[in-house]
Amino acid sequence: MEIDKSKLEKSLSSKGGKKTEELKMSKEVEIGFHEGALNTLAAERIELVRVVQNVEKIMSMHLSRLEELGVKIEAKKE
Repeated sequence: MEIDKSKLEKSLSSKGGKKTEELKMSKEVEIGFHEGALNTLAAERIELVRVVQNVEKIMSMHLSRLEELGVKIEAKKE
């Protein structure tokens, strides 16, 4: 996924039909905004990894039990 930085900058500086100068963020505010967004996204990514790990564990348990029951499972080649 590619992020178009010019669109992000445009959306931050020209909302609501007001002049760009009226909505211009100070450098400190903009830094805080981006840092907060990155912190939030990092926490979301950590949670997503946890969910994937839990799904993998549960799938592994089901596969193990199927093998115990004599069912042979083959991985699909992609």
